[in-house]
Amino acid sequence: MTHPIHEKVRQALEACGATVPQGTDLQARTPITGEDLMGLAATTEAELDTAISTAAEVFTTWRDTPAPVRGALVKRWGELLTEHKDDLAVLVTAEAGKIPSEAAGEVQEMIDICDLAVGLSRQLFGRTMPSERPGHRMMETWHPLGVVGVISAFNFPVAVYAWNTAIALVCGNTVVWKPSEATLLSALATDALLARAVKDVGAPEGLHHVLLGDRTLGEKMVDDTRIPLVSATGSTRMGAEVGPRVAARFGRSLLELGGNNAAIVAPSADLDLALRGVAFAAVGTAGQRCTTMRRLIVHEDVAADFTDRLVKAYGTLTIGDPSTGKDLVGPLVNKASYDAMQKALEDARAQGGEVLCGGGRVLADEFPDAYYVEPAIVRMPAQTEVVRTETFAPILYVLTYRELDEAIALQNDVPQGLSSAIFTTDVREGERFVSDAGSDCGIANVNIGTSGAEIGGAFGGEKHTGGGRESGSDAWRAYMRRATNTVNYSDELPLAQGVEFL
Repeated sequence: MTHPIHEKVRQALEACGATVPQGTDLQARTPITGEDLMGLAATTEAELDTAISTAAEVFTTWRDTPAPVRGALVKRWGELLTEHKDDLAVLVTAEAGKIPSEAAGEVQEMIDICDLAVGLSRQLFGRTMPSERPGHRMMETWHPLGVVGVISAFNFPVAVYAWNTAIALVCGNTVVWKPSEATLLSALATDALLARAVKDVGAPEGLHHVLLGDRTLGEKMVDDTRIPLVSATGSTRMGAEVGPRVAARFGRSLLELGGNNAAIVAPSADLDLALRGVAFAAVGTAGQRCTTMRRLIVHEDVAADFTDRLVKAYGTLTIGDPSTGKDLVGPLVNKASYDAMQKALEDARAQGGEVLCGGGRVLADEFPDAYYVEPAIVRMPAQTEVVRTETFAPILYVLTYRELDEAIALQNDVPQGLSSAIFTTDVREGERFVSDAGSDCGIANVNIGTSGAEIGGAFGGEKHTGGGRESGSDAWRAYMRRATNTVNYSDELPLAQGVEFL
């Protein structure tokens, strides 16, 4: 009997106006059952070249379009995303395995970033500076780059694309997008809604292109000099390949890579609040968020009590088919993720760890080709190699500490630097954690978990996380180039620094 998700996917694609290129090069698959949903034709090299050429050509028109007019396109896109929020959420659930509330939350991020970008379209401002020369004025102006290449990952199949695209479009750029091979249908539906917005507001066609293919397609984008900025989301390994290749051609890269995120639970913490914050951050999206909490650093005075409470909370988690809306934890994306989780648990045991709960596969009889697992909690004697390595699965390693400086040092002593948190009611501890001597991550929270960032703040991390920033604050500057202008409105030509010539 065919799972109901197949029909829901068909209806959602139709509602969004998506056209699926028929073929057998690629397979859209659902981790809910492990079954294929439909075959798709991959983008050819010729089609890729045409897409980039078209985007580069249309850019010359789009950059001259007033920014508030560009904002009108993004506003209309946001309206269509709102209208089709449920349809897109169905596709995100089907392809990424997210529970309905998380899938809907991801689409809401798209809507929110459109709202932010519309306001931004009237605020792409530079600075004015005093000149040392009389009758002169200095200022900086910001200009669009050209074609922005977006390479996105399966775990946030549409939100991260929208973060990049909404901002890139109001800044005056055009976009080519290679989504993950695991989430092709979500991408086609998202692209179809943007195409409808383009038509509705009379924007030039060819502003945006979606490209379907494997990493070979992404590599060609990375190496193409017509794409001045490549924004890539994925593993640290992927970023280590993308960054140098883009830099070798003097392009720019915006990298959002791995996270090995930790939370410190201080002795003064509100443990009820901390329990909720830790549980969601550790098991949301089945541990497959870049901001998933993977390390828990608990003060010795509360470690036993808090860990026991957390193990009991894990025992109440319902695991199952996310499309029904009845469960809290959905599947891992594929067998490779399951195998990586089992290997990490094996390594943790070998390095002195004790698995307190979870780790096993469930629902294998009902869904033999899908990989549902029990989220695991592992008590570790120290921050060993396996703890310092990101495993994209629901494993939470528990460590203890005595002094706050020791906890902060543990938090920082990993290659990744994306998200971090501390649970404390001591204002001094909270302030120290977000100070220069505190967390070295791009995100440092107090009394909330490591995941669930709002679009108003810049999102990204340091060290092996790549250093990129997307979404709010001044992240828009990554999609533009800066020029310093000096305007002489006098009838003299004095030189700077008192230089005399002729």
